[in-house]
Amino acid sequence: MKEISAKEVQQALANGQMLKIIDVREVDEVQAGHIPGMMNMPLGLLEFRMHELNKNESYIIVCRSGARSGRATQFLESQGFDVTNMVGGMLAWEGEVQ
Repeated sequence: MKEISAKEVQQALANGQMLKIIDVREVDEVQAGHIPGMMNMPLGLLEFRMHELNKNESYIIVCRSGARSGRATQFLESQGFDVTNMVGGMLAWEGEVQ
């Protein structure tokens, strides 16, 4: 499983990179604060919504601490998606939140 740190994601965004970020937390968690521009796809709905994703794109998967996003990353990877887990999740995020 590929991994990336919250700091690396922040730096990429600060450098103007267009990242596709999927937040797998529940809706109420996301409303409390999330990375601008992310897509919310709660872990429990992932298998039903993965048709919304493009296998030719790369995605960074985010949750609160990195555990749910790790499971989501493994699942999506097994389905042929190019995904990377953001280690430490939003607890490690020091960048802008909405």
